[in-house]
Amino acid sequence: MAGTHILPGKLSIMSAKVIVFGNQKGGTGKSTLAVHITVSLLIKGFKVATIDVDARQGTFSRYIENREKAGIMAPSLPISTHFAVCDGKNDSIAEVEKINKESFTKLMDSCQDFDFVIIDTPGSDSYLSKLAHSYADIIITPMNESFIDLDLLVRIKGSESNELKPSIYAEMVWNQKKEKAIRNKGTIDWIVLVNRLSNVSSKNGDELEKILTALSKRIGFRLARGFKERVIFKELFLSGLTILDKEQLLPQATLSHIAARQELNSLLKTINI
Repeated sequence: MAGTHILPGKLSIMSAKVIVFGNQKGGTGKSTLAVHITVSLLIKGFKVATIDVDARQGTFSRYIENREKAGIMAPSLPISTHFAVCDGKNDSIAEVEKINKESFTKLMDSCQDFDFVIIDTPGSDSYLSKLAHSYADIIITPMNESFIDLDLLVRIKGSESNELKPSIYAEMVWNQKKEKAIRNKGTIDWIVLVNRLSNVSSKNGDELEKILTALSKRIGFRLARGFKERVIFKELFLSGLTILDKEQLLPQATLSHIAARQELNSLLKTINI
């Protein structure tokens, strides 16, 4: 993959701000959000590294690869320095984790000179994903506007938020917060982002937002709104472009494009980066 580095397998305090996109469920728009946040930072003049911890599926890496190809025709197209991390190979689980830790920490050390490091993680539980979360300054957890996705974040009884049990993912985030605090006394800002929103208001969506707002203080996250469900995001993947790229590179701009840019700007303000 052009411009992409796969490193083989020292721990230090990161000078770059690390933003991790995580959720142990696929199909929530992590990679699309990660690319758009990356490009927005590049346009502002920041030096950005991107890391795909889900190298086997590789959606984030393929998006960046498509963007690199587009950059051949448009040299001014801002592109991040991209890395893909692969699982180590060994019959012993302990040895694989050791290899992965050495590989990932070496990579993070090499990213010290960047302003931002954007990390996309798999929609599953893995040691590499946990390690990536422990480096985060900001964790962004996209979820669909669905009680199925809410159940993967926190287990609630009925439609009320007064009886709940943290999900495996919520417990993992809590544990990685502790890992970071122990390692360098750092903190993590956790943002749960309702993404792929319906274009029409619904009772289900209103109830979900009500429950998430009530849960946010109890579980320790901030609530944000992501993108509405738009065809443009699916179309842009193959070209490697984003809604922020210059109009001459995109299909003819529509009201949907303009609205999507406004949603991204609003998200950036919420994240406060």
